[in-house]
Amino acid sequence: MTETAAGNRRPGMLRRFLPLLVLAAGLGAFFALGLDRYVTLDTLRDNRQALSAWVAENWALAAFVYVLAYIVMVAFSLPGALVATLTGGFLFGTVFGGLLTVLGATIGATAIFLAAKTALGDMLREKAGPRLRKLEEGFGRNAFSYMLVLRLVPIFPFFLVNLAPAFLGVSLGTYVLSTFLGIIPGTFVFASLGNGLGAVFDAGRDPDLGLIFEPEILGPILALAALALVPVIYRRFTGTGAAE
Repeated sequence: MTETAAGNRRPGMLRRFLPLLVLAAGLGAFFALGLDRYVTLDTLRDNRQALSAWVAENWALAAFVYVLAYIVMVAFSLPGALVATLTGGFLFGTVFGGLLTVLGATIGATAIFLAAKTALGDMLREKAGPRLRKLEEGFGRNAFSYMLVLRLVPIFPFFLVNLAPAFLGVSLGTYVLSTFLGIIPGTFVFASLGNGLGAVFDAGRDPDLGLIFEPEILGPILALAALALVPVIYRRFTGTGAAE
């Protein structure tokens, strides 16, 4: 490669990796500044009256700020999404808190998906060769079903499910729709829990974060996940497998 060609390639590589570099820098700054100490239920407990009063006086602005903060949290893979979801339920109620959280989480997940796909997707596909392509073909035939199951049941960390589809050829539309629909059940469970935090704080107790594992809640979520796998099972037994 000539010196001129190498020089021309560097700006293109920089532009390609810039989104991921920004996300990595943001994650590093979050911990370097000690901001993780503030994303806790204790912070919410200590400031709940001031936050509730501000939301009551500036509902639209507060909703915008909350969604924006949730987008940043998910896009930069920052810890504390569960606390943020509970906070949304506490400040905006189960319905609006849940809807705002789903919106923010979907946009944030889409941002990191696009960043990873732009920066690393094609390069990994070239280097991995036939093995990744075979995995990509298998995943692609049932991408929506698989994505829905991964979103409904947190088998893997949320940030990993945000990244992996970028390397498996999942289309943007499939990713966005499956993410939006798949995170709704769990989000509304925790938004509902957040909605009752006032009484929990007043009683001097901590919220039961294991609520989602109760049979009456986990059962329907697992049933939805099983339902999402029906198309996969059908294609397997009938031999059909047109890519989505």
